[in-house]
Amino acid sequence: MKKTMVAATLLAIFAACAGSNTEQKTTTEEKPVVDLSANPDYQAGLTLVGQSDCLTCHKINEKAIGPSYVDIAKKYPNNAETHKLLAGKIIAGGSGVWGQVPMTPHPQISEADAIAMVKYVLLLKDAQ
Repeated sequence: MKKTMVAATLLAIFAACAGSNTEQKTTTEEKPVVDLSANPDYQAGLTLVGQSDCLTCHKINEKAIGPSYVDIAKKYPNNAETHKLLAGKIIAGGSGVWGQVPMTPHPQISEADAIAMVKYVLLLKDAQ
């Protein structure tokens, strides 16, 4: 009798496990990886960001004192109007958009350099 019950239990477990594998469907699509390393806007901005103090408050993929670059890229469209807007925030500083912690002004950065930095940050949306 014990052998019959053990065999029936094992058969039920086997049937339950075998049936679940055939019913699984994968519907997730993998996003292709975008290589930005050859993009001149990416290279110029990366160099300028690396030479500045930006990485003290910002990280690429995670919030630090300020928002991550990827979060910024997701929030704003990549166009000339946004480039000027965000370049102005880099130069003049700002607060309120991402919380109450103010962004330190960087008046020593030229508008052209600030725009190059913004272009770099906004390109990170395509890399994620």
